[in-house]
Amino acid sequence: MSASGVQGNVAQASSADDNAKVQRELDKLYSDWSNLPEGHKLRQFQDALKDILDKTDYNEMYGVELVAPVDGKPAPHTTLVILQKFLRANVDDLEKAKEQLTAALKWRKEYQPLKVRDETFDADKFGKLGYVTRVKGATETKNEEDVVTFNIYGAAAKDVKKTFGDTDAFVRWRVAQMELTLKELNLNAADKNIPDYGKGPDPYKAIAVHDYLSVSFFRQPAEIKSASTKIIDMFQRYYPETVSYKYFVNVPLVMQWMMGVMKTLLSKDSIQTMTWMTYGSELHKYLGKSVPKEYGGDGAPLAESAITPNYGNAEAKPANAAPASVAEPVPAVSNATAKEKKAEEPKIAEPPATTTESAPAAAAEQAVPVTGTTPEVTGKPEEKATVA
Repeated sequence: MSASGVQGNVAQASSADDNAKVQRELDKLYSDWSNLPEGHKLRQFQDALKDILDKTDYNEMYGVELVAPVDGKPAPHTTLVILQKFLRANVDDLEKAKEQLTAALKWRKEYQPLKVRDETFDADKFGKLGYVTRVKGATETKNEEDVVTFNIYGAAAKDVKKTFGDTDAFVRWRVAQMELTLKELNLNAADKNIPDYGKGPDPYKAIAVHDYLSVSFFRQPAEIKSASTKIIDMFQRYYPETVSYKYFVNVPLVMQWMMGVMKTLLSKDSIQTMTWMTYGSELHKYLGKSVPKEYGGDGAPLAESAITPNYGNAEAKPANAAPASVAEPVPAVSNATAKEKKAEEPKIAEPPATTTESAPAAAAEQAVPVTGTTPEVTGKPEEKATVA
């Protein structure tokens, strides 16, 4: 049955049960990406892709080579996965999705984040600050296994200037970590559909953990403010639909006033994806027992089991190579220079407060209440849309 036929039945349905049944038929029809109706936003997006790629002269996004449809055949599944992410990030507003994709392609052409991912960074500055790993048993996703990024802000507590003093270097390191996370998501091998906006969760997102052990929330050096502003803006613009849930651990109860502030700055949907807990040992309740012991699990320490960006002057576990069966895309790049460079209460674990030492304030991309830079996050609760 055609989409118009199904929609006609929806209009004629005389009961809630009939409506629900017909709507399921319509959803099933729209889930067939190989034969999308002409009126479907994803179909329209893929039909506009060639012009976008021609305009930007670049064809790589999140490590996936974007390929426009040819001779009436749909775009490759992995391309549609990327397009659907941009559609969902913009609440199915096709024009906004096209604009954001165009801007993101231009930025990637200029910034070359895949090359940044493979750069060698100073381990004395960043070596213990971030890790990428996998967990099984996460309670809030439907995935058998999830990619998780850990940001250990206490690692920068003793010397803020060393870590954040060179803002550009820190931002490049943070981009490298994000690109490594995307690589672990293995979008080049994605074979599942991402539901339309409002119809269910995206299975191709990572989880983020922000550990504030030994971090003081009462001091905000200028270096952190500068890095905050840049990263919030960059990730909002260029990394939509990459993170499903955020867990803030080792946050003292005295700082729970921040949640009230965040409710005024962020969307209801974004707040619903955030879980705050005073003890890091509570994390296993959300991410399963494969997390390290300090998070209540029985997994190996992050320094032994997780992967990181490349470091040149200290012990670190570098990024693993991509699976042999997955080829890295070769983006189209010209010599031209690009010109472009979102109220539910959040969940709170209830153990008693801990104390903090003098240290830098919240992590760069989490310093929204301090910097005043408010990312606009869109989506319904079931979308779990967040800033990356």
